[in-house]
Amino acid sequence: MLEKWLLEVDSVSKRFPGVQALSNVQFRLRPGSVHALCGGNGAGKSTFVSILMGFTHRDTGSIKLRGQEVRFSSPRQAMRAGMSVIQQELSSVLDMTVAENIYLGREPRRGPFIDFRAMNADAAAVLGRLNFPIQPTAKLRDLSLAERQLVEIAKALSHKADVIIMDEPTSAIGEAEAERLFETIRLLTAEGKGVIYVSHRLSEIFQIADSYTVFRDGGFVETGAIKDIDRRHLIRLILGGELKDEFVKENTPGTTRMLEVGGLTRTGHFQDVSLAVHAGEILGIFGLMGSGRSEFFECLFGIAPADRGEIRVKGERVSIASPSAAMALGMALVTEDRKESGLVLSSSVNDNISIASLKQITRLGFVPRRREAQNVRRMVDYFSIRTPSLRQLVRNLSGGNQQKVVLGRWLLTNPDILLLDEPTRGIDVGSKREMYRFMSNFAREGKAVVMVSSELPEVLGMADRIVVFRDGHMAGTLTRDQATQESVMHLAA
Repeated sequence: MLEKWLLEVDSVSKRFPGVQALSNVQFRLRPGSVHALCGGNGAGKSTFVSILMGFTHRDTGSIKLRGQEVRFSSPRQAMRAGMSVIQQELSSVLDMTVAENIYLGREPRRGPFIDFRAMNADAAAVLGRLNFPIQPTAKLRDLSLAERQLVEIAKALSHKADVIIMDEPTSAIGEAEAERLFETIRLLTAEGKGVIYVSHRLSEIFQIADSYTVFRDGGFVETGAIKDIDRRHLIRLILGGELKDEFVKENTPGTTRMLEVGGLTRTGHFQDVSLAVHAGEILGIFGLMGSGRSEFFECLFGIAPADRGEIRVKGERVSIASPSAAMALGMALVTEDRKESGLVLSSSVNDNISIASLKQITRLGFVPRRREAQNVRRMVDYFSIRTPSLRQLVRNLSGGNQQKVVLGRWLLTNPDILLLDEPTRGIDVGSKREMYRFMSNFAREGKAVVMVSSELPEVLGMADRIVVFRDGHMAGTLTRDQATQESVMHLAA
């Protein structure tokens, strides 16, 4: 008896100018299943999803939905046919409410007018089903990145589609919210719906998926059942070779205090945070969504003012009223959302890398372009950034290469204290290892790293000490020897 497929993709190819993004890929999705789509940055996953949803037209190949050939010319057509997507890059309208974002373009109406009462009630029902603690009438602009990600999830699930594509759905949310999402996925598959799950978090794939397909360099590599493979096999398929060690840890903490914080408080976000970071140390900060981790970084870097408390850099008490003041003290911040606050997407690789260090090389009001290009090229080589030229728009790079551009920009400022907020968000296992090597080498030079991460294995693998935040307070500090998954989560929850 032939097996019925919810979605069938055969020999799909797509070429952009100078790049073969996809080459004869195939994919099958069963009803009631979670199928993981795996691959490194640049493997073609995003192009594949874009074709499925009608954002991009395929050059060759066929796509069948419930046995019928389809060719969507727009996302609206795909959604009407029963497909929805949780996009990796958020499509929120910041000046609209949560409910308005969820039902944008399909608002319930009473005559010619939008029925806001019904829309808010419907949004509350969707959010309640997911157990997301967000008000339908809240403005998106007032929400954190993690909360906006939850809204994007609610938006996709509100379409009641048969095929739901989840592109890095947990990249900006914490462990508790991810578990709520997994519970919802199990409910959806029990109803016969199919989920295409795209994630660089391999632990999630083995937790939630029952089958997998791997793309590499735009081509199909392998498909099969998750139960028949292990983590090592999947990594080998993704990379095309072995990954010796997932974490690179070669630094040794010293005794010199590079950064000290005493009683730092920002009312409504965090309070009475006191900690120290030493030369040669990687300090990890872990906490669930809403714990105040990112807001703490914003105060350290002068983005938002603290209400009270003190900050000392290399023993000297300092006042940090702006990012430029933080930079003058030898600090650098890699933000949580590289797209919104870390990069100028419409500018080139050259401009994005050089922008923070131009002041250091400017002479008599002029920028020596040759020296600028030499500095940028040095960072491109150091981080092995894959780009056809320095003039390439940074929006055209993969997520891993975009993150390297951000790192290159800050390394050119020659910082002593590096603040990393979710440094491996949305990048593949190979790029993650390169990030870990950079962090370890940076600390080995006698400098300090403070890393916020919602990936617990990452914190356990890289941090010399772990500070746990809970509800805006410090719940405790664990040494590397003391820290286990259970001990950290006990403090966080």
